[in-house]
Amino acid sequence: MTISTPRRGPGLAAWLIGGGVADLVLVIALSSGNGDAYAAMGLADPGTATKVGTYVLRFTANAAAALCAGALCYATFFVPPRDSGGLSADGWSAVRVGGWAAWAWFAAALLLVPFDAAESTGVPVTVVLNPEGLAVVISVLNEPIAWLASALVALVIALCCHRVLKWRPAAGLAVLASLGLLPPVATGHGSAGLAHDITMNSLVIHVVAASLWLGVLVCLVLHVRRGTGRPEIAAARYRRFALWCWLAVSASGVTAALTLVAPSQLFTTGYGLMVLAKVGSLALLGGLGVLARRRLTTIGLLVSESALLLFTAGVSASMAQPVPPVLREADLSPVQVELGYQLPGPPSAMNLLLTWRPDVLLGIGFLVVGAAYVLGLQRLRVRGEHWPLHRTAIWLAGCAVGFLAMSSGIGAYAPASFSVHMVMHMALNMVAPMLLVLGAPVTLALRALTEAGSARQLLVWILDSRLLQYLCHPVVAAVGFVTGYYLLYFGGLFEPVMSEHWSRMVLNAVVLVSGYQFCWVVVGVDPTPGRLPHLGRLGLVFAVMPFHGVFAVILMTKDTVIASNYYRTLSLGWPVDLLSDQQLAGVISLVVGELVLVCAQIVLLVQWHRQDQLSTFRTLPSDLDDEETAAYRAMLTKLKHR
Repeated sequence: MTISTPRRGPGLAAWLIGGGVADLVLVIALSSGNGDAYAAMGLADPGTATKVGTYVLRFTANAAAALCAGALCYATFFVPPRDSGGLSADGWSAVRVGGWAAWAWFAAALLLVPFDAAESTGVPVTVVLNPEGLAVVISVLNEPIAWLASALVALVIALCCHRVLKWRPAAGLAVLASLGLLPPVATGHGSAGLAHDITMNSLVIHVVAASLWLGVLVCLVLHVRRGTGRPEIAAARYRRFALWCWLAVSASGVTAALTLVAPSQLFTTGYGLMVLAKVGSLALLGGLGVLARRRLTTIGLLVSESALLLFTAGVSASMAQPVPPVLREADLSPVQVELGYQLPGPPSAMNLLLTWRPDVLLGIGFLVVGAAYVLGLQRLRVRGEHWPLHRTAIWLAGCAVGFLAMSSGIGAYAPASFSVHMVMHMALNMVAPMLLVLGAPVTLALRALTEAGSARQLLVWILDSRLLQYLCHPVVAAVGFVTGYYLLYFGGLFEPVMSEHWSRMVLNAVVLVSGYQFCWVVVGVDPTPGRLPHLGRLGLVFAVMPFHGVFAVILMTKDTVIASNYYRTLSLGWPVDLLSDQQLAGVISLVVGELVLVCAQIVLLVQWHRQDQLSTFRTLPSDLDDEETAAYRAMLTKLKHR
């Protein structure tokens, strides 16, 4: 991509200050008439100073967090590192920008603890600016805890950025910064009300994609203005990155908006007007992207895009303050309050088959990785390379199992029925991972990705990292796989985890990762560091089976109900025998779990047999080969060198 630098006009700082002033004017105009919203929630108006101060701090925290995460992402994936693994000069500059942004993020998030608490309770901020007031709001409200967690992440990143000189630590900090964006999302308006499951999942994608987009763009502008290194490589990568970010931000933003405001309220409420302003900004950003692809990418175009993204971020910050109209008008049942949707009836076979509730995170994620696998396969076919058909079929089957577990009636009823939850747990922890690891996704990715691509660099970094070597240790994988069941269901964690949507999503992700970790170590086709021989892996499966069987038996014979208070507060509307449902969950765990572990043993025996056949073939004297065998041996030698 060619970058054209025109004559110097308004600087980046002028554009960003202009965008910030426009945001401030917008929020003051909208906040001045927002007193009715507090009255509708039974709260007093906290005053203009508290509302504007909360907005300014939230905007500062969001913008600084976006710049921090984007700068670290830019240093990791947009600027080629040195051959030694160290950061280049431009990468180091981006890390420094991320470090200073992290300090601003930390300060704003810390100040938001009293300001957000005051704004949420309808009191002036001076009321909670004392030790007693802060202790009360922290013990009662979730928002201050979320901002404290965000501030802690920002502090860790700020301290580490000044010491980072290597590519790998910068990548780790980029992941940490992206995770640090999520605590405020988990406690915002998207965590309550009708369809809050879809709203929160959409906002997770929306916030991460928008933040990385803004931060990367600002770093690209700074890089182009410096004129050092090779900004054309970063610009070419940015355009592809910006396209995917725009698609993710637009789709997730529209989805979340449809659950928070009705179409008839778009022009009649302040919240609806902010939604329209954000949609208009995204449309303009899409137009700038099209213009940048058709013409030269100029510094002015990049700066304009930065200012527009900053304005969009300001609108998003202002949308976090007023209560969405849907939340003010909804009369929800206990099930809708807890889950975000109403269930049609008991979990019968027909309801499990006909009920669908799309999971925007993991459910869509399975579809995305399935499509990515097919795209990688297409790259190999274009180059004339072969890939086993059965691996493709097994991988797609694993993606289908995961998607059905999250988005079908199983996923919809899992938070309301312990037996259905166990079906989902088995699908995510054992069935889907067993199929996915047999699809050899890492091998396919290494063959499909180019040598110079940043995605391949990330994959190689993960495979060579000490963390992966530790996680792939057989003892670590087996202990994590087995103890997770006992700690979750018998350690008192299950009820608090099930009480919040965000914790249920974290649980699903942890269950999937732990299952994939164990299956990869045991039967995975992709090479893992420190892999045991087949006999050792077979013994590992035999060692795990009794622990899983004992867990299922305890669950079947336990005379007390796990998470009884949680299930009773749902008031499902049909009679439920919680103890019988728990016993059924134990049967499901025993049958499905043992069957999968037996299948793992069979797969191991087949792999062992094939390896022995190949080893025997390789030890045969070459002078006994016929023409076809000699050609096959030459092909094996060629593949080994590749």
